[in-house]
Amino acid sequence: MLSLLELIVGPTTNSDKDLDLNEYSGELPEKLAVTMAARAAHVLGLNTDGDVVKPARGLYPHQWSWDTAFIAIGLSALDVDLACRNLDALFTGQWRNGMVPHIVFDPDAKGYFPGPDRWASAEVSADAPAAPLTSGICQPPVHAIAALRTVRAAAQGDAATASSALRWAESFLPKLLSWHRFLVRERTEASTGLVRIFHGWESGMDNSPRFDGPYSRVHPGPELPPYERRDLKFVTDSAQRPTNHEYDKYLWLVEEAKQAGYDQKVLSSSSSFNVGDVFFTALLAAANDDLAELAALVGAPEAAEARGYAQRARAAVAARTGPSGLATDIDLRTGEDLGPGTIAGFAPLIAGQLARQELDRLVTLLQGPCWAGHPGLRWALPPSTSPCSPHFRPRSYWRGPVWPVTNWLLSWALERAGAGEAAADMRRTALKQVVEAGGLAEYYEPYTGEVLGTANHSWTAAVVVDWLCG
Repeated sequence: MLSLLELIVGPTTNSDKDLDLNEYSGELPEKLAVTMAARAAHVLGLNTDGDVVKPARGLYPHQWSWDTAFIAIGLSALDVDLACRNLDALFTGQWRNGMVPHIVFDPDAKGYFPGPDRWASAEVSADAPAAPLTSGICQPPVHAIAALRTVRAAAQGDAATASSALRWAESFLPKLLSWHRFLVRERTEASTGLVRIFHGWESGMDNSPRFDGPYSRVHPGPELPPYERRDLKFVTDSAQRPTNHEYDKYLWLVEEAKQAGYDQKVLSSSSSFNVGDVFFTALLAAANDDLAELAALVGAPEAAEARGYAQRARAAVAARTGPSGLATDIDLRTGEDLGPGTIAGFAPLIAGQLARQELDRLVTLLQGPCWAGHPGLRWALPPSTSPCSPHFRPRSYWRGPVWPVTNWLLSWALERAGAGEAAADMRRTALKQVVEAGGLAEYYEPYTGEVLGTANHSWTAAVVVDWLCG
């Protein structure tokens, strides 16, 4: 197994002069694959700060929750020890109630907004740690998936590495269990079985049109403190980022959460934004499947508990799945069904254990003209919002661009479901996108292939490493 440092081959990996962009079909040629793996490892190295691989220099100088999980998945193919330390670093910010916050702040990194002062988590909640400082919300629970992949990767190495990874997994398991129990106990809505979220940021898909209805009912008050957006200093094209009007709503929800003392039960009745999230719930199902396997590997008795959580979450997603095969969120404040025109509609595929007919129907949809098969796309990859949707915006964050990280999730889910050919096709196409676009971008314009967001993004580098080396 190559180490992270062995694949950092110097500054030429950040340019395109060593890439052969001639037409090819099937798998990447070996030389090109090695170059891309080295380039991706170089980006991970550039973004490494001690035990933490951050999402990107500049715009994202702290540790984000689900970014960290995807980064660990890539690191596991390069440096098992760093993958473990990266996850451990995130979980130093775990709250007393089990929640893993969506940001763990680096006290030495300045300039990000909203920073720890705006969240004031430790000031208003006894559950929040005094150090490190964190945000007061969470993100999808991909961490058990990352932990299991890390242990499996270690098993392919020498005996010492495999043994060390198992010991780490045994120590990490109680933290994962506490995290999943929090989501089941504090966030699972009784009547639907869905995980409820109190902010679009918790979904990981900040400005997705799936939340337009709930956000229309968020009305910032005059007491919203003034602020200066800093994201636009790094991404100067404002069309790529949420609007100021949207940001007012985002920050008002932070104020509401602080007013509730970050108390989950209070927020379930007081928050202006209260959505049953099918994609988050599907990831909880998949993560519990892997948590059960991880528990079994270390001989822990909680495997049955995790399997029970997985089945309940999967049933909740199935109950929200319509005749098309796609699932829909629900606004828990109004009972309104939220539209299926985003990538989150493929939640049943992520949740897993589909009947063959259901799987085939979703593969057909995914490859069809409203998703990866849309004739206007530069590459046959599903945008974050369907090009057939009236809400599709090709440059606007989660309203249209193609995200490599969701391509990884979907290809991983397809492989797990037994649709190996579809999974391999998505992986090949996603790698071709990265090669031909010339950057390990946060996301891409789906029609032109333009690199958008940050150009050297860790979770894109991580999934490329996993596709090539995992």
